[in-house]
Amino acid sequence: MDALSEALNSVRMTGAIFFNAVCTAPWGFAVPALESVAHRLSPGTERLVSYHLVTEGAGVVRFENEAAVPIAAGDIVIIPHGDPHLVTNGSPSRLVNSGESLGQYLAGTLSTMYVGGGGEVTHFVCGYFGCDRHADRLFLAGLPTMIKMNVRGDAAGAWLETSIRHLVADAESGRPGQSVLLSKMAEALFIETLRRYMEQLPPEQTGWLAGARDPVVGAALTLLHRTPCRHWTIADLAAEAGTSRSVLAERFQHFLGESPMTYLSRWRMQLAAKLLHGERRTVLQVAMDVGYESEAAFNRAFKREFGLPPAQYRKRLAGNGVSLPQAPN
Repeated sequence: MDALSEALNSVRMTGAIFFNAVCTAPWGFAVPALESVAHRLSPGTERLVSYHLVTEGAGVVRFENEAAVPIAAGDIVIIPHGDPHLVTNGSPSRLVNSGESLGQYLAGTLSTMYVGGGGEVTHFVCGYFGCDRHADRLFLAGLPTMIKMNVRGDAAGAWLETSIRHLVADAESGRPGQSVLLSKMAEALFIETLRRYMEQLPPEQTGWLAGARDPVVGAALTLLHRTPCRHWTIADLAAEAGTSRSVLAERFQHFLGESPMTYLSRWRMQLAAKLLHGERRTVLQVAMDVGYESEAAFNRAFKREFGLPPAQYRKRLAGNGVSLPQAPN
């Protein structure tokens, strides 16, 4: 049972490396909130997660009102919620506003940026991952402002770093398939970091990733994500997860704060919203695809989750510049 794989398979992800920076101390970048530049980075993507891979040298990452976090060669820093931050080494006379520089360094360009005062060298590969907004309730749920992992401790991490460094170094060769390879490697780097973070969670941790790691809850999540349209009962789910109904209910509540059936209902609505967005199906077809036999029952459930019946939701989705309601956290 692998709940994380099932969740990742259900979320459309795009990854891209958008610039390669060689910095000589002192230097510094001011990275804006991703939501303010998302329309330039990846039009149509609902959530953006940024990262910095340090391949040489050192620096610090600072968030407002938080202590500076040192970073060194081999570190991957992921900013799950796209918060604004500074990345620096020393005390530069000015900070490079990476938001203003994006026009030159968007995905696929990959010409190297050189900044700084001529001192100690730090080399970064920076980029973002785009994903559907319902990732907020899955593997992005409960993540801290920043995740830092070093990828040089084992063969898998070293292979990822070496592959990305090779592709970046070869970026100006013009070889076919370059941008797709970089995108896939960026996605692999994110997933590998997420796996490592999940493995290192303390035993008392709760939340989606902690639940996915738990044998009982993880098995149940895998089943629900694999076949959400099945007419599940708590008894069926417990039997296939290899546990009792009471144990399943207790552990699900402990990690996720709700019952398995409530989770399933919410997940079906997220899938329905995605189908209404991306495919030309009738409301009844969408309802049946996510496990409802009655269009009326589906309409009621969808309106409870999003505040609009599905037909109106789809109309607003088609409207230019109209923001859609989101399910409450």
